[in-house]
Amino acid sequence: MVTRKLRFAIFGNIYQPKKSVSIKKILACLSANKAEVSMERQFYTFLTDGQQLPVEGVRVFDGEDFDADFAISMGGDGTFLRTASVVGGKQIPILGVNTGRLGFLADVNAQEIEHTIAALFSGDYSVESRAAIFVETDNHSLQGYDCALNDVAILKRDSASMITIHASIDGQYLTTYMADGLIVSTPTGSTAYSLSVGGPIIVPGTHVFSLTAVAPHSLNVRPIVISEDSVIDLTIETRTHNFLVALDGRSEKLPDSTRIRLCKAPYRVQVIKRAGTKYFHTLREKMMWGADQRG
Repeated sequence: MVTRKLRFAIFGNIYQPKKSVSIKKILACLSANKAEVSMERQFYTFLTDGQQLPVEGVRVFDGEDFDADFAISMGGDGTFLRTASVVGGKQIPILGVNTGRLGFLADVNAQEIEHTIAALFSGDYSVESRAAIFVETDNHSLQGYDCALNDVAILKRDSASMITIHASIDGQYLTTYMADGLIVSTPTGSTAYSLSVGGPIIVPGTHVFSLTAVAPHSLNVRPIVISEDSVIDLTIETRTHNFLVALDGRSEKLPDSTRIRLCKAPYRVQVIKRAGTKYFHTLREKMMWGADQRG
């Protein structure tokens, strides 16, 4: 049982208007437990100006100017990924409250909010430590955050032409991909973009990364799973002389003279799980395995 005031930092999706009930529940629960609450400015503005929702007794912060015992992400998995990028090396455990659709990371629904918040104060929860991917470029710095919790994708731009990606693992040449792109995924991201292009489902905690080509020219190209301690070096050739690099869906254009190195991030993302939550149950439910869809 917690005997001191707990501090919470709240992040949210500003494109989902139907979340006022959920945020009211969260704020009421935190207030009842005398917690100290901070809120990201853009989400605060969305609630107070856009939704006309009274939000009192909350500190507003910008960027990384916050500290907390817990972070709460309100939205879908995309909001959770953005929250993880901001929390970064602070090592603050993140709770995902789902106000979107499919949620592997944001897995607390509106009906479970009161019980879950109470569990944080009673200590009835667990924290899973998830690896992220660090992206380093040789001569073009990225504009945003340089780590990804789900995946890093190297993709062609608006062209019918494939791109050529030369890949090496720990200094050893692996292969040259001729494809629409290449996805390097963590176990956390294995059920996201990687899965949609034929990548493997990887159980969290297995300490590996996977490489999966997007629409490869050769049918012999298959996904490969490597140790998360490996270093991946990529060089890219394109007809348009530039390509996209996307970190958890946030993309930037880079010239094809850029060399990219991917490795395990210097920190791990801490994900809060409710007591009794089972990965395979969640996987089976989200993937609808065993469901009779014959109508």
